[in-house]
Amino acid sequence: MLQHTFCHIPGVGMKTEIKLWEAGITSWDRWHTPSPVRLSAATRYDATRVLDDSLVALEDDPTFFTGKLSSTEPWRIFPHYRDRTAYLDIETTGLDDYAEVTTIALYDGQKVFTYVNGKNLDDFPDDIQKYQVIISYNGKSFDVPFLERYFRIRLNQAQIDLRYVLARLGFKGGLKGCEKQLGLNRGSLDGVDGYFAVLLWQQYTQKNDERALETLLAYNIEDTVNLERLMIEAYNRNIQATPFAEKLTLPFPASPPNPYIADHDCIERIKRGFRQY
Repeated sequence: MLQHTFCHIPGVGMKTEIKLWEAGITSWDRWHTPSPVRLSAATRYDATRVLDDSLVALEDDPTFFTGKLSSTEPWRIFPHYRDRTAYLDIETTGLDDYAEVTTIALYDGQKVFTYVNGKNLDDFPDDIQKYQVIISYNGKSFDVPFLERYFRIRLNQAQIDLRYVLARLGFKGGLKGCEKQLGLNRGSLDGVDGYFAVLLWQQYTQKNDERALETLLAYNIEDTVNLERLMIEAYNRNIQATPFAEKLTLPFPASPPNPYIADHDCIERIKRGFRQY
């Protein structure tokens, strides 16, 4: 889809992009001047330059495109950089400036990696540099700035934040809400949320309860691997509104097995604590 994209050119919105497609300008290599669609002089000038730069960036610079696309449109880069993509979700002790990262789950479409505070958390900054694209839900506002502050690093990867991509398609209500609207079932982890994850961490650290940690990691991984399904859902739904649906629609891969198993008794024990409170 990326090479069919023109809305990263200044002055070209999605309505103009559709007009270009309808006029036969369906890919970068079909661009010519004069344009069959009326464009301002500044846009005509920018278009040639941006498309030349796009061909160079295509090889190894996804940030070139995400820096020019609106927050709802970076889904367009997904297939081209899919093998350099990490799905990312973090858990923390809270939301304030003194909160800590408790666990991180990272999925690259093949393998799941987990990082735990007090164990291997410091491996994360080096590992994330292997990827050029980060896919998250609300990661631009929370996960990425939190990680940058906590580790004192900069994450300069291109980002696809599914919160904005899915909202444009009509799916809102947080990650769990979007999952339910799109038919994803969390099974025994249904009802576990970010605050519950804080309580699981407390149960682990205060009572040395390894079952709580395993449940937390199972939850963190579920958040992360589900991002792939949501990404492909969003991509395919957007593709259906283009002339390229037949050749560019993506199949859904099987979800990887979760290496951790949520402990039902642990979840129920914490839920009872909720009710008693």
